[in-house]
Amino acid sequence: MQIESTSDEQSSLDDQQIQRIRRKSISVLAAGQILGGLGSGATLTLGSLLIVNVSGLDELAGMAATMNTLGAAVMALPLAMLAQKFGRRVSLSTGALLAASGVTIIIASAFLKYWPLLLLGMLVLGTGSAMNLQSRFAATDLSSKSTRGRDLSIVVWSTTIGAVIGPNLFEPGEELARFISLPSFTGGFLIAMCAQLIGVLVYWVGLRPDPLQIAQQRAAAHAQKAQLRRRGWSILKNTPAARRAVLTVALTHLYMVSMMSMTPIHMQHQGASLTLIGITISIHVAGMYALSPVFGWLTDKAGARTIIFAGQVLLITASILVWIDSESHTVTTFALLSLGLGWSAATVAGATMISGAVGISERPQL
Repeated sequence: MQIESTSDEQSSLDDQQIQRIRRKSISVLAAGQILGGLGSGATLTLGSLLIVNVSGLDELAGMAATMNTLGAAVMALPLAMLAQKFGRRVSLSTGALLAASGVTIIIASAFLKYWPLLLLGMLVLGTGSAMNLQSRFAATDLSSKSTRGRDLSIVVWSTTIGAVIGPNLFEPGEELARFISLPSFTGGFLIAMCAQLIGVLVYWVGLRPDPLQIAQQRAAAHAQKAQLRRRGWSILKNTPAARRAVLTVALTHLYMVSMMSMTPIHMQHQGASLTLIGITISIHVAGMYALSPVFGWLTDKAGARTIIFAGQVLLITASILVWIDSESHTVTTFALLSLGLGWSAATVAGATMISGAVGISERPQL
């Protein structure tokens, strides 16, 4: 009875109420992204250092990013199914809780000096990446076509705060780890776990009413109820616009992660301190997120294809800079900044294309 009552209330909301809920939802999603951003820097920077420390094998350094991305891929579909059935509130809260549990596995593996368990922890922690990525699309649940790019980019931008602060907490995190007798390179992960647990509360309390459920109910009122929803793979197969957008985001992320994930180990071999590595990654992360509202606005004005092309130019520029002088910390930092900006442009524009490729009823599956 309570569910039916809530459904009736949501279906009777006027446009002014919808816009108020839209703005509130974006604020909640932004707060969750700030907290999630604290974990992203730890995963991709401390993760590579921790794996090398535990295993003694430099060649495993890239596995931190690999397992994190794989975990995001594995959990993307289950989280989408939760969103489709129960709404964003349940899906995002569950994702944050699972990400926090991944940190406990990581810390346990560091105590045991058992790197396969560490990889499992990175895999589970990847749920946080899936959750953060889906938060961006959640920002468009109640958006119009003219505001879609801006709304999505605001949530992406909010990640800047946590993701830039995160790498600079490495040294304080290590002090905390030593104080409570945790293994090296685990203090940052402990901070990330606390942030994710706070994120659970933020999503659970803040996403009421649920924006996706409201959007679904509004769409159902204008659609044929007999129309069957397509599955995500079917959407990709039969919708060229969706296929191009997903491929763009996937290849952009591949380019960025493959270069960024090895940077901490490369800099360590060049004699860089943990503080300098943290600053470099902070600048890179700032490039990834700080200008996302600009890229969102440009996407709405100039079109997604133009901004995606500009992003690819910036990605290639990053590689050229490193090829010119890979031993210079300054050149490496500028390369990582260009890499982050290129990722931001292409990802914001690509995600906007994904959101616009299908209606709200099929968007979670896609």
